[in-house]
Amino acid sequence: MDALLTEALNVLRRTGLDALLILAGAAVLGGLVYGAVHRGLRALTRGLEGTLPLRGALLRRTRGPLRMLAPVACVYLALPAVRASFADTTQAVLDNGLQGLFVVGVAWALIAVLYAVEEAVSERYKTDVPDNLEARKIITQTRILRRIAATAIVVIAGGIVLMQYDPLRELGTGILASAGIVGIVVGVAAQRTLGDLIAGIQIALTQPIRVEDVVIVEGEFGWIEEITLTYVVVRVWDRRRIVLPITHFLEQPFQNWTRTSADLIGTVFLYLDYTVPVEELRDELRRIVEASAHWDGDVVGLQMTDASERTVTLRATASAKDASTLWSLRCEIRERLVAYIREHHPDALPALRTRLDGPGEGERPARGGDA
Repeated sequence: MDALLTEALNVLRRTGLDALLILAGAAVLGGLVYGAVHRGLRALTRGLEGTLPLRGALLRRTRGPLRMLAPVACVYLALPAVRASFADTTQAVLDNGLQGLFVVGVAWALIAVLYAVEEAVSERYKTDVPDNLEARKIITQTRILRRIAATAIVVIAGGIVLMQYDPLRELGTGILASAGIVGIVVGVAAQRTLGDLIAGIQIALTQPIRVEDVVIVEGEFGWIEEITLTYVVVRVWDRRRIVLPITHFLEQPFQNWTRTSADLIGTVFLYLDYTVPVEELRDELRRIVEASAHWDGDVVGLQMTDASERTVTLRATASAKDASTLWSLRCEIRERLVAYIREHHPDALPALRTRLDGPGEGERPARGGDA
């Protein structure tokens, strides 16, 4: 039995299968170590997701890259023990391959950490509450900076991996040495991309817009749904999406209704007859807003802002906590004021009057004897 085992080991050594089995065992060992550590960490943090959102997000997000890195690291550590079993070319391939996989795994893990931080920030700062200005500010900065950092990590990791291989390194050197017109073309083509990247950084720092800001852009009313490094998605009230280059918000004027606060003042215009009782309508407006769930209790008023040859213009103003609530409040005011006028003062609705006068004092009807 011992002789058979010895012969089998000799065969494995001659064919190099022993080295492959050692490397495979190292990979399996790495997977087992990762599994044990991961389960231990999950057991320690179970029930703490609500109080420690970052820890839970890190465990979820880094599961994939760590599952890849643990076997790669174990194989790389076991490689010197079996290096003599491989030819020089095979050794170089294994070294470059493992180093490349390690770089990719580290880059993946770093990007996962960025996503975990963003997830924890989103969990900490809610945007579905009335006073969410600070939350939208922090989430916007986190999201844009995460995209910038992730892009930089991918570029750097890709460069490191490519530099592991001599043919690609020589190709890169040749391209740099003979840049010429190609460099000019690439520079012109990249100018817009770099401009968008700089614009994204500028928006992250100065924040003319934030996620869930209420804006009017290109004549459309909507909310900022997504901000990337190159474009911004605006969610229109009818569920359409407008996609604009990010530079649009630095170069073109637009309205931001929630730049400093979410509360707004809205107006309702009524065009009525000169006989309308303004003071009575003013009292009715106050009764309407005080009974409304949409009013924030701040601003309410009614003023006559214009008078034409046929009608007067009344402007009702009221405030609400945000744009959506204000829209509902304006519709409610308009409907109830019109109903009140129609029911109590129908003569105050716009009307066209025609007056027919009799003959003037100097014009007497003709008599038969005067002819």
